[in-house]
Amino acid sequence: MTAPFPFTAVVGQDDLRLALLLNAVSPAVGGVLVRGEKGTAKSTAVRALSALLPEVAVVPGCRFSCDPAAPDPGCPDGPHEAAAGATRPARMVELPVGASEDRLVGALDIERALAEGVKAFEPGLLADAHRGILYVDEVNLLHDHLVDLLLDAAAMGASYVEREGVSVRHAARFLLVGTMNPEEGELRPQLLDRFGLTVEVAASREPEQRVEVVRRRLAYDDDPAGFAAGWAREEADVRARVVAARELLPHVRLGDGALLRIAATCAAFEVDGMRADIVMARTATALAAWAGRTDVLAEDVRQAALLALPHRRRRNPFDAPGLDEDKLDETLDRFPDDDLDERGGQNDRNDGDGDEDPDPDGPGGPDGPGGGGGLPPQDGPEGGEPPSGEAPAPADPAESRGESEGGRPAGAGEQSAVRAAEPFRTKVLSVPGLGEGAAGRRSRARTEHGRTTGARRPRGALTKLHLAATVQAAAPHQHARARSGPGLVVRRDDLRQATREGREGNLVLFVVDASGSMAARQRMSAVKGAVLSLLLDAYQRRDKVGLVTFRGSGAEVALPPTSSVDAAAARLEALPTGGRTPLGAGLLKAHDVLRVERLRDPARRPLVVVVTDGRATSGGAARSASGRGGDRVTGGTEPVALAGRAARLFAAEGTASVVVDCEMGPVRLGLAGRLAGELGGTAVTLDELRADSIAGLVREVQGDRRAA
Repeated sequence: MTAPFPFTAVVGQDDLRLALLLNAVSPAVGGVLVRGEKGTAKSTAVRALSALLPEVAVVPGCRFSCDPAAPDPGCPDGPHEAAAGATRPARMVELPVGASEDRLVGALDIERALAEGVKAFEPGLLADAHRGILYVDEVNLLHDHLVDLLLDAAAMGASYVEREGVSVRHAARFLLVGTMNPEEGELRPQLLDRFGLTVEVAASREPEQRVEVVRRRLAYDDDPAGFAAGWAREEADVRARVVAARELLPHVRLGDGALLRIAATCAAFEVDGMRADIVMARTATALAAWAGRTDVLAEDVRQAALLALPHRRRRNPFDAPGLDEDKLDETLDRFPDDDLDERGGQNDRNDGDGDEDPDPDGPGGPDGPGGGGGLPPQDGPEGGEPPSGEAPAPADPAESRGESEGGRPAGAGEQSAVRAAEPFRTKVLSVPGLGEGAAGRRSRARTEHGRTTGARRPRGALTKLHLAATVQAAAPHQHARARSGPGLVVRRDDLRQATREGREGNLVLFVVDASGSMAARQRMSAVKGAVLSLLLDAYQRRDKVGLVTFRGSGAEVALPPTSSVDAAAARLEALPTGGRTPLGAGLLKAHDVLRVERLRDPARRPLVVVVTDGRATSGGAARSASGRGGDRVTGGTEPVALAGRAARLFAAEGTASVVVDCEMGPVRLGLAGRLAGELGGTAVTLDELRADSIAGLVREVQGDRRAA
């Protein structure tokens, strides 16, 4: 087996290493969520942490890793008699993104439960991770119901499996670590709150540090065992320090002054609930123990706030997580340090066993390695030194469209990006029919979770038993099967899988008109506000989103389909306007995006949202596309005809669509409604898009035809 990359050999990433070590010292902190771009050693650091955890004593033969000193009285493998335990290294269990619910929590043998009346339980990953680490890479891509189960188990310290009247419970206390790339989508705010700490990581921009990262990685790849052996002393030192901090932790005093600072900080940053206060208190205590002190100081509270509060500051999905450090310092400075003894001034104390007093740049200071954690130096094994306003609308209509005399876009006519209006709650736009896409909250779909609508024979492993249908299938055969007792004789062919209906997430592709006509009368701010509102709705309904814009002489994919609505909002905010209106080119570009996306994710149904006033004044770049009915579109045709023929491609394929009509003023041409008819969809005005408008409660987007 290949030796893991040593934890102490990770270059930089001080906050990440400190947060992981604090959870190793005190698992009650609640885990770590690591956010950052790809290639920043997130997974490497997490996988290396397990080697630093102390060995655990377990009951021999227990599949649930019970502690022999205090075995779980409800352990499914119990009860356990008093006996000498065996020791083994702490486990690090990885939860794959595509794992099933049964793989996570365990599975019951339904057939044996019905036929024999026994609880035959196969433990899942939560049982394997008990008293160890549960690592979820790309946690933001996990299905919502798996994240709910995972975080509930982490909060309660136990896992419950309830299936058709059969119940199993076992202990599940673990260090929860999740990593994610924000570009691929965010976690829901209530799930973010369940992670104790969060850390933002990014690759260093210092050439010397990047060189050291490459040097160490190449050395590890050439000889993993030799590289790990070279860092064995540093690893042993940190492992011993974790053990010492765990032993010191119960003796750390959290004074009233520290508690007041914690409460004042959480109140100043307006975090919801009390979990932040509790996590900060536990983190500050762990920081003191890690630094070898028995008192919590102001510096511990400050560092705890930087780790525990950023992800709890988000008020909507587009808020960047973070903390105003000036405001934090101002809040903490309002309270005198009354936790000092008579001997010294602020930050002079060191009740640990070290011989050196901590200074602001030392292991116990906020600027030291790990931000107060005192991590081992980054020296190599041989002791070498490591590298260290909106523009006014023009009077001329052609100029307002950003057009030159020949119809080409004029650079001088382009207007800078305007800010979006305040978002609002939108009507529910859904795709008709019954899909089978990824779990979400927009359109009806066959799912693993939801209301039961019927039963069928299982196509693979049985996951959701339909009890009534199973009994009904087995009942006629009881005489032939020589039934003699009160139990029902059930065979594999009798089992029925419950079919359930829930909600799926869709691909919401925005096709936004950014031409000069949209800039006129300052309507672009309202348009951006509407799109931003729809993006918020897509975030809440767990959709993928994409953004196509068109203006001037053509269209472009501003954002390929992604789960990150943050990225879409950022692209929308920076969107300039100006030029002619190549509506046909925008529709053709959207058609190409959907064609490629169907190959990547055929189960996810699309919803096309065209945001335009319906005008078409430019044909765009020459190109061609064909629909199912053989309708061919060529860029050389007249702009209005091109837009109509491009729209009919979507109608021929049954793609659900809606046109957000941005036309304003007392005189309206109704072009957006005509476009919606050719798309086979429907049109809504900006006012009708609001959920509180009097136009109706819910507008369902129709595809190529309304159901009879």
